[in-house]
Amino acid sequence: MSARKLVTEIGEFFGVIESAVAVSAAVRNRRRAQDADLRRLGIDPEQFYGMRGR
Repeated sequence: MSARKLVTEIGEFFGVIESAVAVSAAVRNRRRAQDADLRRLGIDPEQFYGMRGR
């Protein structure tokens, strides 16, 4: 693995962590999370907001 690829993968990892924290904070504060953050986590925004506290 080249050094450049390693740096890219580490950056992507931290991007996923950042999105997870952002979505978690949005849910905790009862506000809408960014669709881009949900998609980065593999979550369909329409389905996510279609759920009702079950």
